[in-house]
Amino acid sequence: MANAISRRDFVKLSGITAAGLGGASIITACGGSSSSSSNSDSIKVGLMGPYSGDVAQYGLAVRHGAELYVKELNEAGGIGGRNVELNTQDEKGDATEAVNVYNKMAEDGVVAIIGDVTSTPSIAVAQASVKDNMPLVSASTTAADFISYGPNAFRACVTDPYQGKLMADFAATQGYKTVGVIFNSGGDYEVGVKDAFVEEAKAKGITVLDPQGYAAGDVDFNAQLTTIIAGNPDAVLAPNYYQDDGKIVTQARQLGYKGVFLGADGWSNILGGDEEYASATDLEGCYYDCSFILENDDEGVQKFVKAYKDEYGESPTNFCALGYDAAMVMMNGIKTAVEGGADLSSDDGRQAIIDGIAKGSVEGVTGTIKYDGTGDPVKPTLVITFKDGAQKVFDTIEA
Repeated sequence: MANAISRRDFVKLSGITAAGLGGASIITACGGSSSSSSNSDSIKVGLMGPYSGDVAQYGLAVRHGAELYVKELNEAGGIGGRNVELNTQDEKGDATEAVNVYNKMAEDGVVAIIGDVTSTPSIAVAQASVKDNMPLVSASTTAADFISYGPNAFRACVTDPYQGKLMADFAATQGYKTVGVIFNSGGDYEVGVKDAFVEEAKAKGITVLDPQGYAAGDVDFNAQLTTIIAGNPDAVLAPNYYQDDGKIVTQARQLGYKGVFLGADGWSNILGGDEEYASATDLEGCYYDCSFILENDDEGVQKFVKAYKDEYGESPTNFCALGYDAAMVMMNGIKTAVEGGADLSSDDGRQAIIDGIAKGSVEGVTGTIKYDGTGDPVKPTLVITFKDGAQKVFDTIEA
């Protein structure tokens, strides 16, 4: 039977509830080292990501989710009576710096690393880590290549190709006959989702209009949208990040397009955050896939939302939930290795952690996560829609 650990298990163990998780934050200054414990018997785990720079919002969200899980775990007694100590380092969103951070963490004696966050630095770390067989769990690296360099790398999120295929299958079930596409032609994430969508949509008999690319930093999408609208599509795929897609949807409505927009998990936060990137009216009836939304009424999700708000004073995003789950996956692997008597500082110990992750299962905030022969998770994915001014879960797609 797969060894499993869940948030409910260690909350029961410690006698605490999600409502009682307030208190001092364990966050330290970005770029420094953060720890939940500082004794010689602690289990040292790396936590790396971009905590400054252009993509810091994603790194900090993942970091906060992971730190919350480790705090709860330590309050519940840690792993085998030992606290987990996080060595937290900022790679500034740069691949070279990410490798430098990785090497520093390895020298510091971490037994595993939660990270990295964005695709290019994550791939660089995956390549560097193979020689050490260092266990890696990324919360959010969606590029397919991340797990291709060795069996030591895992992710808690689904991939770009998986999302593209899923949304093409969804488009087919919705009966869309013609679909347009607008995408950031310089983004690995956007291109990855787009390519998989186009391939699967054509296989399903959907007519895909000539995809319209744009350059990173563009804010005027009227030329591309005018071309797409002229093809009279039933839906338009916009597999980009919410900052761009909010403008795209708004400009399309101004041009008179009343059809459906489809997106991937880059849409998370397009509505309901600190800033609304498109109006609820303009988003009505659109769909995107992701792992987590605040509005999901699942009991486990709502416990996490409350715990996160109590800890940080703000609502969690999709990246926060994935960070929490990535930490859960990693700690389950370490727990399995410890229970098997492994010396975590040895080569055999690192392999025991990897084997524990590969054979384990966790009940995460984003659903049950397990692995089946690769570092890609077998987990459910949500399809989200917008209705009456709010987003809601439209469907849950099982892997």
